[in-house]
Amino acid sequence: MKINNKKVLITGISGQDGSYLSEHLLNKNCEVHGMIRRHSISDNQDSRIQHLLSRIKTYYGDMTDESSLYRIVNLVKPDFIFNLAAQSHVRISVDVPKFTGYTNAIGVLNILEIMREIVPNSRLYQASSSEMFGNSIDIDNYQRITTPMLPVSPYGISKLYAYHMVRHYRNGHNMFCSNGILFNHESPRRGENFVTSKTIKTAVGIKYGLTDKLVLGNLDSKRDWGHSKDYTRAMIMILENDTPDDFIVAMGENHSIRDMCKYVFDKLGMNYKDYVVQDEKYMRPEELKELKGDSSKIRTELGWVPEYTFETLMDEIIEYWIDKVKNGNNRLYWEKD
Repeated sequence: MKINNKKVLITGISGQDGSYLSEHLLNKNCEVHGMIRRHSISDNQDSRIQHLLSRIKTYYGDMTDESSLYRIVNLVKPDFIFNLAAQSHVRISVDVPKFTGYTNAIGVLNILEIMREIVPNSRLYQASSSEMFGNSIDIDNYQRITTPMLPVSPYGISKLYAYHMVRHYRNGHNMFCSNGILFNHESPRRGENFVTSKTIKTAVGIKYGLTDKLVLGNLDSKRDWGHSKDYTRAMIMILENDTPDDFIVAMGENHSIRDMCKYVFDKLGMNYKDYVVQDEKYMRPEELKELKGDSSKIRTELGWVPEYTFETLMDEIIEYWIDKVKNGNNRLYWEKD
């Protein structure tokens, strides 16, 4: 089923993925609805979708509040649902494990039950995560659907619950529910407390004399990084597939945090070793060492091909922060640790 001209609901629409996904859907003439979790300070609440607000409809709601979910789904009656809402910061999940579990695990159960009652013939995309694998990796150093899933954080554990619940509703209730196991994906719209944005923003700040060092945790953990714009295209392809299924979305190559620092600082004409320091407070209690996804299934079966590389992704984010400095945005804040 093509998504063109359909009615779509996106939970977590105000995030990085929600904003790019909305743009893709609007280009397909979809009627786009989105759920936003209300913050006490609303300044940054919908900043990523400000340019879209005249073309989409948003509602306040929360994954842990069944009544708000029920109200929104019953009002919209969507043909397609993309569940992107989550407590998505892995390190923070260690500090707030219960909230992470309620949001990422029970919240998905809530939406599955509401969908089964109100729109059982709709299609659901669940944003699953490479963090579900933990340190489990196949002999060829790739992770795939068949790789044992042994998560090492409350975030990964909560996502694994949701992953299996989606599979259960697909098989047990004959619902069109699919998981996209997305490996790390970034963009200029990524939250500034995530390691890519933090690294690049701070490096640019150092270059222009706005701060003097970058404080990170483990520099040797490796991640498989792609661009959110590519990965949100994959989400649509997964739900347009004839049958519900689970797919890994990844670049198939990884880089260490140290490699990323070197690339970014080199681009800016600096040596990262002069500015990067490590602090234990940014270390995870149980470290996830290496992620590298085998995305051959979605490439072969659905024809997904990423347009960005690791290098062009990094370059785009670097240029984004340089432009911010040159445009004199006084709201920017570079923290001097």
